[in-house]
Amino acid sequence: MRVEFHPTASEEFEAASAYYNNEVPGLGAGFISEVERISELIQENPTIGQPIDEVFRSAVLLRFPFSVIYSVEVDRIWIIAVAHQRRRPGYWRGRNDR
Repeated sequence: MRVEFHPTASEEFEAASAYYNNEVPGLGAGFISEVERISELIQENPTIGQPIDEVFRSAVLLRFPFSVIYSVEVDRIWIIAVAHQRRRPGYWRGRNDR
């Protein structure tokens, strides 16, 4: 099963990695590695994330205060948000366009 990012989730991912890299050179690469790691775990075991509702799940990153919000579909894992855990909870709910 392949992993795909919603366009806005890709933008969030890039913005967060740029922010971390500006704060501490190289930390952005660590953020990217952590999102890639959790994406691979989700791909291997789609039910690993905590259910949010009947459609979405959340997988928490280890080193950063972010969660990957995703849904499991027939042919893909659809990541709809790379969401900061303390900012605007549920803001991504309008992104259910598949």
